[in-house]
Amino acid sequence: MVSTDPPTREDVPENAPSSCPGTTSSSAGNTSACVGCPNQTACASGTPNTQAEQDAAMIASRIRHSVRHKILVLSGKGGVGKSTVSAQLALCLAAMGKQVGLLDVDVCGPSIPHMLGVPAEEVRMSNSGWSPVYVEENLAVMSIGFMLPSRDNAIIWRGARKTGLIKQFLRDVHWGELDYLVIDSPPGTSDEHISLVQMLNQSHIDGAIIVTTPQEVSLLDVRKEINFCRKSDTRVLGVVENMAGFVCQHCDNCTDIFFPSSGGALQMCQQMNVPYLGKIPLDPAVSKASELGKSVFEQPKSLGVKALRVVVEAVRKTVGDHAEGDINLDGDGNGARLVQ
Repeated sequence: MVSTDPPTREDVPENAPSSCPGTTSSSAGNTSACVGCPNQTACASGTPNTQAEQDAAMIASRIRHSVRHKILVLSGKGGVGKSTVSAQLALCLAAMGKQVGLLDVDVCGPSIPHMLGVPAEEVRMSNSGWSPVYVEENLAVMSIGFMLPSRDNAIIWRGARKTGLIKQFLRDVHWGELDYLVIDSPPGTSDEHISLVQMLNQSHIDGAIIVTTPQEVSLLDVRKEINFCRKSDTRVLGVVENMAGFVCQHCDNCTDIFFPSSGGALQMCQQMNVPYLGKIPLDPAVSKASELGKSVFEQPKSLGVKALRVVVEAVRKTVGDHAEGDINLDGDGNGARLVQ
């Protein structure tokens, strides 16, 4: 439906006259104010003409049909293990035989190259665009970490420049055919997140996984993240509760070390009517694998590995990439549970 509301800033191209009726107006391209405007032909034909629409269209042409599932990984605050979950999710999917891409858009804290054991690799250009770094034959990764002259260099950029790099990553990286593109984003709900969802809105993104820890101080920000997803029409695939207990490496017992004063992530998911994908304990095996840049799934007896597998299977089921009955979602809370 064509809008007849007054134009908003997003509805008016930067190079349009001050009297522009807006690109979604029924009179777009056909009023006296449109005469001489460089966007007149595009407006009159109904083609995308705001910069955000053009960006979304270009990105959609790149990944909409070549990438089967597109998943954002979000967190309300830093330090909750979002990048660890992103990296191990990608490694697990690749170990299952899926063709996987992992895009690190945490511009100021690009930790994915280290977590995948490829910090010294470099990005190369090809006729098709930027070529990602391949960790395995079926696991490719892209990060600004590959472009820095030193791993200790700080990225001191304003929002517009960070948004520009994210657009380049989404538009110019040649992933080829992928089953999954996992996008590791920075914490919060700032410029990068708004730009991400705007750029991906034509690409049939599956939705977002939100990572939290059990304490209320973390869940406070997760509630904001869920509301951000709702306002931006981004489906919440589910919440992962990380650091839910500590696994003793001597006896394999799991002890809670963070006090869930408000009932933890499961109760919050029930209250906000979003899926609960499961909880992952603090496991030395997971921490060691991330530090060494290896897949934790080489250690199948670890409690952390078992928990991660349950989460990954729940994600596959949620996006429609799983056979019915392959996973029990009605466990005791140690596995995944979908809250309808």
